[in-house]
Amino acid sequence: MASANRPLERLPLVKPIQDFIRLESSGGILLLACAVIAIVWANSPAAGSYFDLWGSIMTVGLGDYVLSKPLLLWINDGLMAIFFFVVGLEIKREFLIGELSSAKKASLALAAAVGGMIVPAAIYAIMNLGGSGSDGWGIPMATDIAFALGVLALLGKRAPLALKVFLTALAIVDDLGAVLVIAIFYTAKIKMGFLLFGAATLVVLAIGNRLGIRRTSFYVVLGVVLWVAFLKSGVHATVAGVLLALTVPARRLIDASEFLDRGRSLMDRFSLNMREGMARPSSDQVNTLHALEDAVEKLDTPAYRMEHALHGWVAYFIMPVFALANAGVALGGGVNFGSPVTLGIIAGLFLGKQIGVTLFAWLSVKLGIAELPQGVAWRQVYGVSLLCGIGFTMSLFIANLAFSEAALLDEAKIGILAASVVSGIAGWIALSRTAGAGSQTNEAAA
Repeated sequence: MASANRPLERLPLVKPIQDFIRLESSGGILLLACAVIAIVWANSPAAGSYFDLWGSIMTVGLGDYVLSKPLLLWINDGLMAIFFFVVGLEIKREFLIGELSSAKKASLALAAAVGGMIVPAAIYAIMNLGGSGSDGWGIPMATDIAFALGVLALLGKRAPLALKVFLTALAIVDDLGAVLVIAIFYTAKIKMGFLLFGAATLVVLAIGNRLGIRRTSFYVVLGVVLWVAFLKSGVHATVAGVLLALTVPARRLIDASEFLDRGRSLMDRFSLNMREGMARPSSDQVNTLHALEDAVEKLDTPAYRMEHALHGWVAYFIMPVFALANAGVALGGGVNFGSPVTLGIIAGLFLGKQIGVTLFAWLSVKLGIAELPQGVAWRQVYGVSLLCGIGFTMSLFIANLAFSEAALLDEAKIGILAASVVSGIAGWIALSRTAGAGSQTNEAAA
């Protein structure tokens, strides 16, 4: 095929991935800054104001229908539902047109992600077997895509785009696994009435998709209803965000070539009605513009529009605010740095991710299930496995669900922060020493 020798950067659908990577990478810097501010604030003379702020009660509603929660829970249950909605849109996109759209393309990322979830969870579970922190086994399963891509971005062109795409696909499968773990294992007592109401709302959303409803307002309004139903049902409200994303239309009504033909025809029609000195478009030109707008709507999709609109808010507001509210931990004498919880998370994220991601990826290739991306070497896959040890956002989120006891939560936060820092530094060092390794491997194979 002629496209076989084209640079990866010029292939279709690569530019959206590049845009996504750039946004996540820059957002990771702000995320890190907010985490540092939270730790400094929580250990400063003004520490009381830090904890009082997130514990302050915020009430929303009308009349008898109100929701009253601490600000921290509005962030973790509300803002993070939007984060998980965007995660759901990313997962759907990857399965429809991205790196997970075929078995061959998805197998390497899928195998690596599964290994990167099973091994860390097993290491933590063994180190905390029968202990008070045994419920935290899901914490080291997660990977923070913003931080991981941020570290990878520091390498510039030394890290091939194929490696960044592999890490993105791996982290998205990892996010899907984390969502399933939250829904199945970290859900409170179920209230069936609210759950059935949420299920009915989900059915209406799915029917709307099948009927071709593409107005974002339809999905936003019913999405809020779905979120409230799940919040009241006992199933964590963020799961509603992912389920909502799966109902948003993501398929084009016309393809790019048809849009191009139609667009050219409409622009030719528009130009035929041009007259010098026209103060306003003619009625025929207005009709042409409406037809062009309709063509744009049919080429674009509600899922892509919503993902594009929300990505900036997630990267530059929601995730930094989450980090500011959750990363603060008092580093006084009350934290046991050698506790099984802290050590289990460090071992799971730093060692477990290395072992799980690399081993399962290697096995999938050796068994003929998958193949390495063009231009990527095994040393680079190992470097990525180190970056997967940056758990941060998702790990902090699961820790809040796993532990209600403040001491255990603080121990978990220490483990998450320590493992994320060590994994990030180790991953950067490992990958900075593998520049050109993929191309050398390919040349040798040729």
